[in-house]
Amino acid sequence: MPHPAKSTLPIASSKTGIPFEEALQKLETLVEAMESGDLPLETLLTRYEEGVKLTKICQDKLAEAELRIQQLEKTAGGELRLKPLAAELVEE
Repeated sequence: MPHPAKSTLPIASSKTGIPFEEALQKLETLVEAMESGDLPLETLLTRYEEGVKLTKICQDKLAEAELRIQQLEKTAGGELRLKPLAAELVEE
């Protein structure tokens, strides 16, 4: 039976809803396995590719969170709410 072209660890894009914490945990597990020194080169390469994808997911999630934090504003009543995204941010 041929080996599947995709890795054994399912990787979803940040837009599909994988939680940041789950992606970070998977990334930490990959790093620990790679640092063990017990993996063959081919497996290391596959894990490295998976790690790059997980890193991108984590970076995207952090960027989304940072943008939401920057959009928070206080109302006259002291409540925090999201303000509309400024036009100059959208045009970038």
